[in-house]
This record gives sequence, structure tokens and C-alpha cells, in this order.
Amino acid sequence: MSRTRANLLLLFAAALWGFGNVSQKMVLVHLDALSAVGLRCLIGGLLVLPFVLMERRLPIGLGYFSSLARVCVLFAISITLQQLCYLGASVTNASFLVSTATVMTPLAAWLLVGERPTASLTVAAGLTVVGALLLSDGIAGLSSGDLTAILSAACYALWAVELGRHMQAYARPFTAAATQFLGAAAFALPLGAMQGNLSLAAAFAAGPELAILGVFSTAIAFGIQTVALRFTPASHAAVIVSAESVFGALGAAIFLGERSSSASALGAGIILGAILSVAMSNRTPQAGASLRTASIQPFDAAPAFATAAANWAGDRHPNNSGPVEKRDDPCG
Repeated sequence: MSRTRANLLLLFAAALWGFGNVSQKMVLVHLDALSAVGLRCLIGGLLVLPFVLMERRLPIGLGYFSSLARVCVLFAISITLQQLCYLGASVTNASFLVSTATVMTPLAAWLLVGERPTASLTVAAGLTVVGALLLSDGIAGLSSGDLTAILSAACYALWAVELGRHMQAYARPFTAAATQFLGAAAFALPLGAMQGNLSLAAAFAAGPELAILGVFSTAIAFGIQTVALRFTPASHAAVIVSAESVFGALGAAIFLGERSSSASALGAGIILGAILSVAMSNRTPQAGASLRTASIQPFDAAPAFATAAANWAGDRHPNNSGPVEKRDDPCG
């Protein structure tokens, strides 16, 4: 897959998330936040699970399970915090604040994997924040929901970096997606049953919203991001998916009647311009040093880049090589 195609797929995922933010707000009429997260992730996980069989013959590299565990924990925390923020934040504000991950992700990538952002990427990340602030008409005072959204953005930034490193090292996108979704469901559903209002009646009442969130916002959108992060850097992806704030504001205006101003329109234009500049760019953040010194990074996934991961995508990357654990293949 080319980087341009991966970037365009990320833009489509951002549209699914943005319009799905309306359902994230409306689902809380019927379900508590933890139950909503658990059920949407359960739906997404069950939809992706059959595709895991396609990857069963790929060998597993050193450090695979610990890397996957970090990705799953960060995903469960991030998506739970994002749902909780809608208890006290509007769809427009929540979309903007979660999009601050645009700036946090390049910083996290620099600190954790040594991926130094280019000047153009830094400018684009800054412009998306300015545009998102205009899009939300500013934030006079931060509510508890707003603060939760910011915390969610920070966790999403860490998750994006870890997921990007995991995908580049091991591939297996369906396995990663299904494990993330089902892991988050296993975390949230018991808490929803104990602390929330999880019941069959509430789940059926929230059926339309859960279908949108489970199928489009979870299985398809997060599945796209999981695959795309093997072909585009996490810092680039963060700028592109910040278009979620634009689509979120549009969805809020159409379905919830949240009004937008001329400043909001200007903000949307700035964001889209920054996103297009990154989506059509083929420049890669400097990450060579991080691969050579990966063994000293605190979140290191493994020194190995599995050869089978390249074979899965039909591409061989000569720099991605390393020790891989051998497993007996009963299929020959």
C-alpha cells in the first residue's frame, strides 16, 4: 500500500469517527459510558475476529506479546476516557480537545522512539490546533468533561506511537485490532455491569447508536488506522485524523443543532488545508536513530522486525530484519 493511499484511508476513518461522535453523545441517553464502550468494542471485536485466521500462519517475533499488551492497555484507557468526556462536554468541544492528540503524538514519537518531526509537520500540527480552536469557537472554561477529553488525547498519542511501532515490527493487523477491541470490552463490560446500567433492555434501546459505533467507528475506523500505521508515521497520521473535529462539528450541526460561526468555518478550512498538506506529502520524520537505539527505549517493543510482516503486505523492506522465533507449522 502506498503512503498516499494509507493517508486517504485515514481521512476516511476520521470522517467515520467525526460523525460517530454524535452517536457517542446520544448513546449516553440509554447506557452509561463504560457499558457503551464495552458493547461497541465487543461488536467491533466480533466483526474482526474471523479475519484473524488469515494471519495464523505468520511467525511471531521476539517481544510480540508484550508489545501487543501495551497497545491493548493504552487503547482501552483511551477509548474509555473519550466516552466519559461526553458526560460533560459538547460534541464540538470534545471533538476539538481529542484532536489535540495532533500535537501530542509527534512529541510522544520524538520522546519514545526518536522520530524527529519535520518542520512542515510541526507547522501542520500547530495549524490544526489553531483551526480546531476556531472550529469550537474557543473554550471559555474547561469542564470536567473537557479535561477528560484532554487526558484521552494524551493517551491516544501514546497509543498511536505504540501501535505504529507494533505494526511496523510485527504486522498482523487483524490480530491487533481484534485483541484491542475484545480487550477493551473485557475491561469495560464488567465495570458497566457493576457500576452502570448495563442490561438487555438498555442495550436494545441503544441499538442504533451501538451499531454505528461498533461497526463504523470501531471495527472499520480503528481497523483502518491499525493497517495504515504500518505505511505512514504515527505523527503524520495524527494530523490527518484530526479531521475528526471537522466532521464532528458538521455532524453536531446536522443532527444535534449545535450552531457554527464564520470563525468555525475558517477553522475547518485551516484544518483541512493542513491535513491535505500532510496527506499528499511523502517526507518521512527522521527515525533512523530510534531504530538503532530501540533497545534502550522504555516502551521498546523488540529489536526484531519480523520478515513475515513484510511478506504479509507483499513488500520487502531491506532495513527491517532481525531475529524471529521459529514455530513449527503443521500446514507445511
